[in-house]
Amino acid sequence: MKRTVLSMFFSLIATLSSVSAFADSLEVVATVPALASLAQEIGGDQIKVTSLSLPTQDPHFIDARPSLALALNRADLLLFVGLELEQGWLPTLMTSARNGKIQPGASGYLDCSSVVERLGVSNTALDRRMGDVHPAGNPHYLFDPRNALRVAQAIAERLAAIDPENAASYQTRLESFQTDLSQRIAAWEARMVPFKGAPIIAYHSSWLYLATWLGLTEVAFIEPKPGIAPTPAHVAQVLAIGRAKGVRAILQETFYADSASRLIAEKIPARLLRLSAGPDVRGGESYAAQIEKIVSALEAALLPQAHQAEVTP
Repeated sequence: MKRTVLSMFFSLIATLSSVSAFADSLEVVATVPALASLAQEIGGDQIKVTSLSLPTQDPHFIDARPSLALALNRADLLLFVGLELEQGWLPTLMTSARNGKIQPGASGYLDCSSVVERLGVSNTALDRRMGDVHPAGNPHYLFDPRNALRVAQAIAERLAAIDPENAASYQTRLESFQTDLSQRIAAWEARMVPFKGAPIIAYHSSWLYLATWLGLTEVAFIEPKPGIAPTPAHVAQVLAIGRAKGVRAILQETFYADSASRLIAEKIPARLLRLSAGPDVRGGESYAAQIEKIVSALEAALLPQAHQAEVTP
């Protein structure tokens, strides 16, 4: 029944949408807030940006609501993370939205993973018994701001191709963004030098790029396999590792259940960092501001004299 209602809705919006989105500004749709923030930095007033998910939502599992289909139907450019992060919901919406501008091969289709250096690529055969695996690479690459620089470049180039009249504006904003973020990256790296090699525990395999960038060592995951809830036996194992390694920080996105993480943090003891999956773009938060929150939380947690408590930046 739900599929029938959605199909009727998609047919209706496809029929009604005959006015070009170029009338006022380009319509850019991003699957996650981080991509929406980067697009807004580059596009400025020339574009209107919509994020299909909130930073409080798990981007693996987004409900295919009619409002999301409408946004895709109107889009001139679709930005998505790729590496199968949105595999469970985006393809259905794209097909049903009936917008040729954002289909594979079109100028309005940008798989942002195509421009980043992928980590976690598997050369072995994988199956669903191994959990929520991503054989082409770990999709959480936007937690490394060096990848954000690459993605911003790709967004600027694609906007210029779609809207050549404003190409100079996109290039100017890109250069300003690159200068600012590069300076911030250097400052963040300098602040984290004292913590090189520090052991951390992660709930999900979301922090590989962040740990690699900052030189941290992931010693355990609270999920026994990606997407699989922890068992008591696994929690005990992680706790033992955390104590043995002297872990001071546990990283977890806010949308995951935190009972196991709280228990482990209390018993080690360590600081539980409940972190947003992306910037609050609706509230005006930038990509750089979100990364600053993460680095500041890590810096505070890894100090030897840090008070061990939960932190939600």
